Amino acid sequence: MKILVTGSSGLIGSAMVPLLAGQGHQVVRMVRRPAARAEEAVVWDPGVGKLELSGLERSDAVVHLAGENIAAGRWNSSRKEQMRNSRVNGTQLLSESLAQLSEPPRVLICASAIGFYGSRGDEILTEASSPGTGFLAEVCQEWEAAADPARQKGIRVVTLRIGMVLSSKGGAVPAMLPAFNAGAGGKLGSGRQFVSWITIDDLTRAIAHALTTESLSGPVNAVSTNPVRNVEMTKSLGKVLRRPTFCSVPALALRLLLGEMADALLLSSQRVEPRRLLDTGFAFQFADFEAALRHVLGRI
Repeated sequence: MKILVTGSSGLIGSAMVPLLAGQGHQVVRMVRRPAARAEEAVVWDPGVGKLELSGLERSDAVVHLAGENIAAGRWNSSRKEQMRNSRVNGTQLLSESLAQLSEPPRVLICASAIGFYGSRGDEILTEASSPGTGFLAEVCQEWEAAADPARQKGIRVVTLRIGMVLSSKGGAVPAMLPAFNAGAGGKLGSGRQFVSWITIDDLTRAIAHALTTESLSGPVNAVSTNPVRNVEMTKSLGKVLRRPTFCSVPALALRLLLGEMADALLLSSQRVEPRRLLDTGFAFQFADFEAALRHVLGRI
């Protein structure tokens, strides 16, 4: 297939592009700055609503991964607006543009997040679960709804609700390593909050699965089959690194340091199941958290 990819230089996109190319697909990056040769990329700028329809023509699929990093710094009103706009406005522009094509692509894979569910304690969450409350839940709802023009055009739209991505090249794992390597790793808050995770390997495979599985549409939870509590995650990382994990960070300290971001990203509990992936025959390579950590860190 000819597949357009946004966010191709991000954590997920940089792993997704070579996988798709290795499967024989023609991958075209959607970028904000022109590539060396015009045919290598489609130029767009969602910040100003710029996207030439000609760049979207004759594509079979689109994988939309672009969005501002939600963990890049302490949240304030400006940062929150950037996070929202980068997701909602970009998706709106892309889906409206695809809907204008006389021959649109067959499928649009849109990134979303398990933040859709809010913090739900020990409740088991599936794609049929109701949306949660809070800033991230509201953004995710708007983000997913922004793809409605593509749905109404008849494009098969898959919204991947992605959990914590395990990778050595970015995301949560490298952020945790300095403290753990220094022997200062430990649970966050009570440590009882569930963390739903997925390796970068399984996530890119799940995206490829969604591209070719015609029966798959709507929300799809992109998480492993084995969510873990924060305290279990802490012990596993300490074991893999062979470092102690006696320290802990009280919830109050996290809130003082990070504000709203602490509750949304570090203290929230989301026990999510990937039912639609499993129902369509997807097989995870990594279901055990410790084994997944050893894989991404090269500590087999």
